[in-house]
Amino acid sequence: MGTFYVDFYNEYPDTSYIKIPTNPLDRVIGQDDAVKIAMVAAKQKRHLLLVGPPGVGKSMIAQAMSFYIERPTEEIRVVHNPQYPERPFVEIKTREEVMAEREEETSTSGLIIDPKEAPTSVAERLGYRCSKCGFYSSPSDAVCPNCNSPKIQMGTQGPFGDVFNVIGAAFGVQNNLDKVTLTRRNGDHDEIIVYERYNDKIRVLDEKTLERRRRLEKKSPSKTIVPIDRNPFVLATGASETELLGDVRHDPYGGHPQLGTLPYERVIAGAVHEAHQGVLFIDEITHLGNLQRYILTAMQEKSFPITGRNPQSAGASVRVDKVPADFILVAACNINDLPYILSPLRSRIVGNGYEVLMKTTMKDTDENRMKYLQFISQEITMDGKIPHMTMEAAELIIEEGRKRAKMIDKKNNELTLRLRELGGLIRAAGDIAVFKGNKLIEKEDVEEAVKLYVPVEEKITKEYGSMAAAYSSENTTSQKDFYNYNLDDRSYE
Repeated sequence: MGTFYVDFYNEYPDTSYIKIPTNPLDRVIGQDDAVKIAMVAAKQKRHLLLVGPPGVGKSMIAQAMSFYIERPTEEIRVVHNPQYPERPFVEIKTREEVMAEREEETSTSGLIIDPKEAPTSVAERLGYRCSKCGFYSSPSDAVCPNCNSPKIQMGTQGPFGDVFNVIGAAFGVQNNLDKVTLTRRNGDHDEIIVYERYNDKIRVLDEKTLERRRRLEKKSPSKTIVPIDRNPFVLATGASETELLGDVRHDPYGGHPQLGTLPYERVIAGAVHEAHQGVLFIDEITHLGNLQRYILTAMQEKSFPITGRNPQSAGASVRVDKVPADFILVAACNINDLPYILSPLRSRIVGNGYEVLMKTTMKDTDENRMKYLQFISQEITMDGKIPHMTMEAAELIIEEGRKRAKMIDKKNNELTLRLRELGGLIRAAGDIAVFKGNKLIEKEDVEEAVKLYVPVEEKITKEYGSMAAAYSSENTTSQKDFYNYNLDDRSYE
């Protein structure tokens, strides 16, 4: 046992004593250069291309970048265009405007009271109070639960009902099953008061509240497609064309004003719009194929139109132009996929950002072993279903990291940074410990996990002798014949 472990056994009895950094980028292990560049990219709003094998921290870096950018300050809405409904408008609202609107909407909610606090006639006409026995109940009860008498019909009005209706109509309200309009004295004049059903309560609206509500109703209807309070990190890995670029939902009635849904209500934002003022992360970006050119367009224009993408859909005729899409692109790929990144897209990243080659190993030093212990503690904490690990068990994880660096990357005296698979080993050891009822992951649990947690190819080779022998044993007779024909360079008659 080395001096490193003796010292750490005394200071840290198990991995629960290892402090996990609060800074998300400090949780990325062994990628110091990439982390520095990512911090600069986030601050300066530069694009980033991360190149390296799976499991070395590309996703963690991308997600951590979102903690270093300002919170979104704009909300994106689509607004109904009454002259040309298939071309809704785009409306951008600042955070201050959104907050002011919310306050105004709150001011139109009125006063909520108990039905017993309302005038008796109002409570009866709204269906809360039985006119025969005076019992209060839910307006959904057609019959009084106390005396079994039918409640008064909501259409019943007094001698001045028509007058109240005319006055109420001027404020955009009328008497119906859910509302009652009255007048009351306010200083030297009479004012309109509206009582509304509100679940088991009654909402009271005075003239000022009604006027504010009327102003809101005069505004063109709109739909928020990118809210102000949103996550600035958008994961678009493996996204389809509609998920990436947005869409307009189909309506079987084609947006008919009486039967269908208006076009603006069917508009759906894509990931490029949701990432506005944030980070758009696309791992394995080459898997997007030709869709990469749309990412390039959005990066160049800082906006991207939303259209219906199914030509058979009623949404195909709808188009919303200049929808904001000003984002930081963080793309990732393996080394072998570099040639398949669209050349103009890569040029755009290089011209306004950075390319980073991720490391696969780091030196086996005391400092880096400490980082491994931090990694173990982080994995256990994030999993939440396994106990922490003794230092003897953690020593085996570090040793496994050293073996993998030598076996995979041919590096001696180094530790692997392909940490995703090591995380799986930690979880396997934790599951074994839980199964045994151990309070901590012991050395024996890790030893058992190392034997069980091996790639299936390795298991196949051990069982069958080789992958070729395994393929052969699994083939049916017809498949074997087919392969024999191919080997003999023959084809079927």
